[in-house]
Amino acid sequence: MIVLDASVLIAHLDDRDSHHLRARKLREESCNEPLGASAITLAETLVAPARAGRLEDARAALEQLGVSELSFGKGAPERLAQLRAGTARKLPGCCVILAAQEHAGTVASFDADLTRAARQLGLETID
Repeated sequence: MIVLDASVLIAHLDDRDSHHLRARKLREESCNEPLGASAITLAETLVAPARAGRLEDARAALEQLGVSELSFGKGAPERLAQLRAGTARKLPGCCVILAAQEHAGTVASFDADLTRAARQLGLETID
């Protein structure tokens, strides 16, 4: 399972994004791996399309990409709080890390600080 950060999803959806080609390459190189993202990550990804009146198009593109919504197990609020306190990452980044922990996933992000925090917690990363 590859757990995607919003930076990767946003870049994939927007061909004008500076990381668009990296996002496409990441998907091509990991085409056999399932993709997932937390509800918070998906919400972050959908903000710009919602503002532009293209929410349904973006949602359809995520479905076509095969991104599954990943849930958190019991105790998620406490675990997110511990991640936030321990990593100094903002809550959306902590959601990526917790999703990867919950689903034995590899973190994919273009945020160097997030990938560094994930590695320090023993997670595999793609950047």
